[in-house]
Amino acid sequence: MIRKGEDHSYIEVCIYLPENENSIEGNIIVSREIYSNGRNSCKINGRLVTVNELKEFMKNIIDIHGQNDNQTILEKSSHIGYLDSFIGKEISELKEKYRILYNKYNEIREELKNNYGDEKERQRKLDLLKYQYDEIEASNLKIGEDEKLEEQRKIILNSEKITENLKIADEALSIQTIDSINISIKALEKIENIDNIYNEKLAQIKSIYYDIQELARDISSLNTDIFFDAEERNQIESRLDLIFSLKRKYGNTIEEIIKYKESLEKEIYEIENVDERNTKLRKEIQEIEKQMSTLANQMNKIRIEKSKTLSEKINIELKDLEMSNATFNSKVVFNENNEFNRNGLDNVEFLIKTNIGDEEKPLIKIASGGEMSRIMLAIKSVLANVDKVPILIFDEIDTGISGKAAKAVSEKMRKIANSHQLLAITHLANIAAKADHNYYISKIVENEKTKTTVKKLTEQETIEEIARISNGELTKIALEHAKELRCWK
Repeated sequence: MIRKGEDHSYIEVCIYLPENENSIEGNIIVSREIYSNGRNSCKINGRLVTVNELKEFMKNIIDIHGQNDNQTILEKSSHIGYLDSFIGKEISELKEKYRILYNKYNEIREELKNNYGDEKERQRKLDLLKYQYDEIEASNLKIGEDEKLEEQRKIILNSEKITENLKIADEALSIQTIDSINISIKALEKIENIDNIYNEKLAQIKSIYYDIQELARDISSLNTDIFFDAEERNQIESRLDLIFSLKRKYGNTIEEIIKYKESLEKEIYEIENVDERNTKLRKEIQEIEKQMSTLANQMNKIRIEKSKTLSEKINIELKDLEMSNATFNSKVVFNENNEFNRNGLDNVEFLIKTNIGDEEKPLIKIASGGEMSRIMLAIKSVLANVDKVPILIFDEIDTGISGKAAKAVSEKMRKIANSHQLLAITHLANIAAKADHNYYISKIVENEKTKTTVKKLTEQETIEEIARISNGELTKIALEHAKELRCWK
C-alpha cells in the first residue's frame, strides 16, 4: 500500500540464516519498492528480480499462516497439497514427471476436440471452406490489378473532358505553333550565311520544330486512344465490384486475400485428412495415459503410506493441543475410472472426529473456529518440521480459543520456536506471555495522518501489556497473573 499523498512505498527486511538444508546462509536482504504509476522493483541482496522470483525464493524461508488458512483447510481440494508437502521430495519428483505428461495429455485432448469430431459439423465446415476457396480461385486475382483498374475507371469517367482538352492542345500545336515555327525557320534561312550566330539559332529552332512535331503526333495519338464503349466500362465496374466484395470478406488487400486462400487450402487438406491425424493422436494419448497411470499408481501407494504417518503425527500434536479425544485421518481415494487430474488419480480428504463414539466427518461439518485453529496449528507444526522452513508467521490464529486450549496452543508455539523463528500477532495473554521478545503495535495521529508505531517492550512493560489484554485493567491481581504466565522465563 502507498500512503495517501505519497508517490511510492518502500519496505526492506534483513534476515540472518544459519547453515541450513536450503543452502542459504548468512544475511539475506530483501526489498520491494512500488510506485503510484505502477512501477515495481524487487531486489534480493541488491539483485533485481521479478515478483514471481521473489515469491519462489521466499517460500523456502518464510511460511505465513493467517486466519484465511483456516478457511483454506476446509476446502477438500487443498488437502492433497498439504499431504504432498508433508511427503516432500519423494513425491514431488514423480509429480513433476506426471505434470509434463498431463499438460501434453490436455493439449492432445483439446486438439481432438477441435478436430471436427462430429461428422455433420465437419462436413458443414468443409463445404464452407471449399465455397470460399472456389470463390477466390475463380476470381483469378492478380496483385496490383485493382490499382490498374482504378486508373482505367478514372480515365473512363473523365474521357469527355480528356478528349476535349487533348483536341485543344493538338490544334494549338499543329496549326498555330508548328506554322509559326515554320515561318521563323524560313526567315532565319535567308540570313544564316551572314553570321554564325544566325546559323546556330536556326539549328536550335529546327530541333525545337522536330520535337514539337513529335509531341503533336503523340497528343493526337492519345486523343485517338481515348475511346471506351459502354461494355468495357461495365466490365471494369463489375471487376472492381467483385474485388471489393472479396476484400470485404477475405482481406483488405489482394495480397491478404491470396494468403487467406492459401490458409483455406491448408485447412481443407487437414480436414480431409483429419481421420489420419486423429488416429495418430489417439494412439499418442493412449501411450501417455499408460505412462500417467504408472506414475499415478506410484504416487497413490506413496500417499496411502505417508497419509498414515501424517495422521499419526497430527494426532500426537492434537493431543498436545488439548484435543485428546479427537482423531484426525487423511483419507486417500484412488479413482479407478482413469479421470486424470493435475495431481494424478487421487482424491485426498481430511476427516476428523472430535469425540469418542462419533463418526469421522469432513472438517467443514464438524470443526468449530477454536478447533480449526488448533487443527491448523497441528498441521503447520508437522509440515514445518518436514519442510524446514526457518521462519513461521502466525497472524491471529488464536481466533475462537481461550482457557486451557489457549494455554496448550501457546505451549505448542513455544515448542515450535525452539527450532524455528516464530512471529505471532495475537490478542491472547497466554500466547504473548510465551514470547522471548514482545512488541507493542499501536496507531497514533500526527498532523491529521495516522501512523503505526512498533515499540519493543521491556520485561516490565511486557508484564503490564499481558495484564491489560487479559483483564482490561492494570489491577494488582492482573499483574500477578501476568507474572505467573511469564514465570517460564
